[in-house]
Order: sequence, then C-alpha cells, then structure tokens
Amino acid sequence: MTIDKLSALEPACSRQDALALFDSLAPVPATQLSGRWSGRELATGHQLDGLLVASGWYGKQFDGVDSVHPLLFRGPSGDIFPVDPKRVPLGLVGKVPSKVVDRGRGLLGVLKPVLRAHGYRARLRAVEHRGVVTTAMSYDHLPIIDVFRRIDDDTVLGLMDYRNFPDPYFFVLVREKTSDSAGLPD
Repeated sequence: MTIDKLSALEPACSRQDALALFDSLAPVPATQLSGRWSGRELATGHQLDGLLVASGWYGKQFDGVDSVHPLLFRGPSGDIFPVDPKRVPLGLVGKVPSKVVDRGRGLLGVLKPVLRAHGYRARLRAVEHRGVVTTAMSYDHLPIIDVFRRIDDDTVLGLMDYRNFPDPYFFVLVREKTSDSAGLPD
C-alpha cells in the first residue's frame, strides 16, 4: 500500500528516497484536489526543512482550477487564513534558523493584516514533470510550481520546484473531511 511506503519514509528520508516514492505515484487530476488540505513536510535535508512548520504553515485550499490559496497559515488564536506568498521572505531561507522562526510565530496575529492574501494567489494546471503529466500549482507572483502525485483519494505528495533552489522540497497534503472555507477571501 502506498500510504505505508510514505509512512516508512516519514518524518525524514533522503532526497533520493523521496524522489523514488514521488516517481512511483500516479498523477492527480485537478478535479481530485478540491477543498482544504492540511500539510506537513517530508524532510530530506532541504534548506526549507522545518521552516514552514515553524512559521505556522497549515496547508493549501483548492476552490477551483483558477482559485487556489497556495499558503494557509494558522494564527496564534487557531484561526486559519491565506497568506500572500509574495509577502513571505524566501530570501531569508538558510539564513534564519527554524528556532528563531518558531519564536517569531507569535507575531502572526500582529502581522496577519499585512501577510493576508486578498484573493487567490495560484492556479492549477496539467504539467509534465519527471516524465508524467499531473496537476501542478503555479504561483501567480513567484517562480514556484508545486507538483502533485496521488498517494490515495485524500493524500498527495507534493514537490516544490522553486527556481532559486537547486533541489526540490517535499510535503504531504491531507484533505480535510469537512472543508469550511469561511473567512477566506475569494
């Protein structure tokens, strides 16, 4: 079972093992990605490992092929809100330790009005990646493409392809059973 293969690699594995799992998975049609998904990383020694989780990253929300919130964060009060990716300081990756990011997480409540996305910031498209046509999420304002492969109906493995990083960053998304998008802007 594929979920068992993922479980055997979590929480951390080599990049080669993550790529082998990714390459073994079936493509995901965009129609199977609807709803809100919680996320977790599959650590491979990437410079982003630990940073998204430390910063309060929650997951992603797919409301339609042209209507995607690529970054959901959980605020200190527990509320989930969309963050505009162009307001995330990716230039600091590798320069700020995840422990510092974790301590700064409490500022999310104060920074929420500045970070919050006012509208969708990504879209879904079929792309060929590593020889397979599957659904990918293209960010509106950043050179980032998240490519998805199916683990099961409610779990996907994501590979972040960011022009400024030589290696992919891996993450897992799990569909929420009840997707309440109340409070998220269109």
